[in-house]
Amino acid sequence: MTTTSPPTSVPSLAAVMQRAGGENFPVASRLLPSHLRRHLHNIYGFARLTDQLGDYAEGDRLALLDWLDGEVDAVYNGGLPSHDVMRRIVPTVLRYSIPEAPFRALINANRQDQRVTRYATYEELAAYCALSANPVGHLVLYVFEAATPERFWLSDMICTALQLTEHWQDVAEDCQMDRVYLPLEDLDRFDCSLDAIAQRQPTSEFRALMQFEVDRAWDLFDQGATLVRTLPGVRGMAIAAFIEGGRAALHAIRLADYNVLTDSPRPNARAKARAALRVLRLALDW
Repeated sequence: MTTTSPPTSVPSLAAVMQRAGGENFPVASRLLPSHLRRHLHNIYGFARLTDQLGDYAEGDRLALLDWLDGEVDAVYNGGLPSHDVMRRIVPTVLRYSIPEAPFRALINANRQDQRVTRYATYEELAAYCALSANPVGHLVLYVFEAATPERFWLSDMICTALQLTEHWQDVAEDCQMDRVYLPLEDLDRFDCSLDAIAQRQPTSEFRALMQFEVDRAWDLFDQGATLVRTLPGVRGMAIAAFIEGGRAALHAIRLADYNVLTDSPRPNARAKARAALRVLRLALDW
């Protein structure tokens, strides 16, 4: 069976995976068995490839996302994907009988990014997160062989919180791409203007807005944390690591006095170490 090469503007496997160490959360906890880590890295590779095509690729991004849709077709129709990331997905899909819907949702989220740059309400933003973040949690649960409706709901709380956390860290960067994920209704509520964001002015109104948004994401982590109890052993600890990584990122924003316009706060090594200790405490408590 022959296959064509990916479009030249599609990043390589190495370029896709190089950001894994810079995430707020461990992509695949070192506590997990090697085979689970491998499959989680395969899922991460797909999610990162999709985001890079939707956010940074040169040329017609919608056409590139259509190409990626075709790669998913190949995975599920017995074809041969052309990209290394997609070839690595095949054994993961087969091993855990993963449906195609989560992969399609992530692609559709990036299509939405090409035409939607503002969200009027939090409900609209949460619906976007249901495409852009929550499917990743579903994929992880399939790999953990723990895919149930109840766990999906708890995972959705965690993944939405992780997505919001990333948005709150990257307000200035997103604004440069003419994207504003802060709900417009919240901007109005705190009397904060889009001009102030564009000019990178961390006014008192903007800081109050960001405190509200950080607290909202923190509450979502709290709502989803019960998922840890439903997963035995290292699988539960891996989910706890996602949560604590996200909380550490939110705490970094708090320490920066909610100024995400002139910087993109990230937890330092000490904060990451404290987060790891909290994961161990959760494991002992539960």
